[in-house]
Amino acid sequence: MLSRIFRLQENKTTAGRELQAGLTTFAAMAYILAVNPAILADSHGAGMDQAALVTITALSAATATILMALMTNYPLVLAPGMGINTMFSFYICGRLQVPWSDALGMVCINGGIFLLLSLTGVRERIVKAIPHSLKIAITCGIGMFIAFSGLKNAGVIVGNPGTFVAAGDFTGGSAALCLAGIVLTAILVARRVTGAIVIGILAITIIGAFVPAAPAAAVASAAAAADGGAVAGAARMVTQLPGSPADFFSLPASPGPHFLKLTFSFLTTKAAFFAALPVILTLLLIDMFDNIGTLIGVTKRAGFLDRDGALPKVGRALVADSAAAVLSSLLGTSTVVSYVESASGVEAGGRTGLTSVTTAVLMLLALFLTPLLLAIPAAATAPALVIVGVFMMQSVGEIKMDDFATAAPAILTLFAIPLTFSIAEGIGIGIISAVLLAVFTGRARSISLAGYAIAVVFFLRFFKIFPF
Repeated sequence: MLSRIFRLQENKTTAGRELQAGLTTFAAMAYILAVNPAILADSHGAGMDQAALVTITALSAATATILMALMTNYPLVLAPGMGINTMFSFYICGRLQVPWSDALGMVCINGGIFLLLSLTGVRERIVKAIPHSLKIAITCGIGMFIAFSGLKNAGVIVGNPGTFVAAGDFTGGSAALCLAGIVLTAILVARRVTGAIVIGILAITIIGAFVPAAPAAAVASAAAAADGGAVAGAARMVTQLPGSPADFFSLPASPGPHFLKLTFSFLTTKAAFFAALPVILTLLLIDMFDNIGTLIGVTKRAGFLDRDGALPKVGRALVADSAAAVLSSLLGTSTVVSYVESASGVEAGGRTGLTSVTTAVLMLLALFLTPLLLAIPAAATAPALVIVGVFMMQSVGEIKMDDFATAAPAILTLFAIPLTFSIAEGIGIGIISAVLLAVFTGRARSISLAGYAIAVVFFLRFFKIFPF
């Protein structure tokens, strides 16, 4: 039945491989069950109910992921987006003093516009308008992004006021475990050991149980700069296993405090609507290009793009993530987006929606096993992200480096995604540079009208000509 539904033979995979890939993806993104509720519950931000948000986070991730799997049969997972949840909590609710219920209403309208653009084919034309070289660069940039995030989470890389970043304390438990995990996983991958990434995660988790625990990092502040579903630096430093078997289990909290609690008071007056409009447009722009970037990056690595860089069933994928945005507002959380951690499942062999469904089921089961799952430290998942980043960076060889007009925008995109900590901003910088080079080197016709429109939108945003 599974083979028939998910076309396993057609995609040259097996049920066992897909289940393993789903477990790998889940291990890489399980942190969201702890991080998203902490950000939205912060008293300086949205101040929502944290216990309810754990359940809502799992429900929204599982439902949206299953929807994507059934509509596209792609190994993509979705969950409340990192960076977007920070904007929702600390900027919209905290700084602008918008009630969280109204903020959910803005997310709903954003999702509705998203869905309309997808159904009419506008978003599909936007995807096609991105040059093939930039699509490759997006894949590589996301690879650098998640590798950097993994190293940051485990303390291998730390902030430094003078040099921006610096090497952490390699003698510390977390950094040492992460480095050991990278070496172990790399050796297993090089030797083509089946399940190398999962083995690496399990091995470091077990070893971490014998390493003295360091204090947990402050979740919300560490997550403030993340974007597009990438891992924020809110890590358990080492493994802290529950004390007894009974402590492994817990009943999920009710989602009632936020389920279907969105409001639209900002639509009652013209002044309130125009005050809310820039916020909605900002959400739309970030959500759209984060999702497009992740979709291109992960499916490129999975081998789904054709020679021209086109993605089969791209329309269905865009409709699925648009519907997920609406769903997130109804359930009671910030926007659900496609996750770059999907790439970890792809590298573990995932090629169909069965990988996604496996991750979704594990998300729901996690509600009953939260204490056990939270025992997996960032030091164990960080090596997986670094290795996946290496895999995705291998595509850089497909960029025509001998053609400067092609290479320059691609390299700028590749660098900008991790350095701005934003997939959307990286795409914007790449598109603008590609358009300018095309115009001034006599290649203006190589960029489509949609490509020029995208560049104009990003230009207006970057230079704050319009407030979105």
